Amino acid sequence: MDYFSPNLLAEIRDKFAFVEDCPFEGKRVFFENAGGALTLKSVVETSSKFAAIPDNQGRANPASMALMGIIQEAKNDASKLFGSTTGQFFVGESGTELLFRLVRNAATSAKAGGNILGSSFEHPATRSAAKHWASQTKRQYINVQHEDSSGDVTAEHYSQIVNPDTRLVTILHASPVTGISVDLKAIATAVRSVAPEAFIIVDGVQYAAHGGIKIDHYNIDGYAMSPYKMYSRHGFGFAWVSDRLTQMNHEQLLDGPNENWELGTRDTGSYATISDVVEYLEWLGGKIENTDSRHLKLHNASKAIAAQETALTNLMINGQDNINGLKDLEGIEIIGGEKNPNRKGLVSFRINGTSSHAIVKFLNEKAIRTHVRKADHYSGNILNPLGWEDCVRVSVCHYNSSEEIKLLLLALNEFQLGPPTN
Repeated sequence: MDYFSPNLLAEIRDKFAFVEDCPFEGKRVFFENAGGALTLKSVVETSSKFAAIPDNQGRANPASMALMGIIQEAKNDASKLFGSTTGQFFVGESGTELLFRLVRNAATSAKAGGNILGSSFEHPATRSAAKHWASQTKRQYINVQHEDSSGDVTAEHYSQIVNPDTRLVTILHASPVTGISVDLKAIATAVRSVAPEAFIIVDGVQYAAHGGIKIDHYNIDGYAMSPYKMYSRHGFGFAWVSDRLTQMNHEQLLDGPNENWELGTRDTGSYATISDVVEYLEWLGGKIENTDSRHLKLHNASKAIAAQETALTNLMINGQDNINGLKDLEGIEIIGGEKNPNRKGLVSFRINGTSSHAIVKFLNEKAIRTHVRKADHYSGNILNPLGWEDCVRVSVCHYNSSEEIKLLLLALNEFQLGPPTN
């Protein structure tokens, strides 16, 4: 059963483009949200509006000043959404590019020597950047091995590896393969207790759409996300950076402002779409509770999103009435287990002895969009230790419905039964 009432869920779905229809294939159910969430209609309108404006920022004219005001408003909105009262937000090419940049600047600014610490749990965005810059700065890269059974990594795992010579630590907030999130505050606290001066850079790309982010609580130095995975659009990444890292010798134009992180003129429309996302979440939070408090609206939206997605993933795993859930299908194995309280809107599974490609192809023929994760450079760190060649990833968002989950389960039950025999 959905957490949202039928009327509210209908209102939510109406805020997004292509909820039920693909512009290329027609009717379909969209369970590929980890690959990129659906886009708010307001984001589409905002993007079109600002794409037509010819003026640049930093000029002495009304249009330019208006653009700069919109950018500042978006940064203020982001501070409210992501719970930050210090540091700054800036945009870049993509979430991956920004993670590389944050890692690069932290690695080259940190005290010489020591080591760089990361985890096998991470996406290659941070692992690749950390390993590259460990090599470039002649430091040892040390790996924290994740837990295969739970599909995550814990503060205890980091505590066993971090040492006083650790200069830089990378953390993944939630995995796009396992769907499991970590206790970011606990991990950062564990790191700081041993290496208080280490820079901590966080990949929040998968996490951002699924739960409240409280940057002030984490004691970190960088947090990057990809707005297209948080109801905005492709074409840019969004990051927060601490005042401490900003004060270091980071990349910037010669003789430019010391606090600046942006290189070149950015698209005002990308910033403006961040405000669209915040406005939508405030609207949703206001539907949960009638209040004038912006903070409470955003908090309520976060809780409601988590509740809806938990309801959907529980239904997917457990089934309902006479519809078998994943756990009751023969040969099914679920990454992270059947009961995992840290799951964030994503279930990855396989049917032992069956190609995941065949399952995804069958679901596509039923107009249900899912995705295959292979043991390649994106997912091999998770799948290889399990001995899996591939898996099926079903990723939901709060605008998905229990009826869509039931369609998925019915299709999977049909797939297991195979073609009818005469």
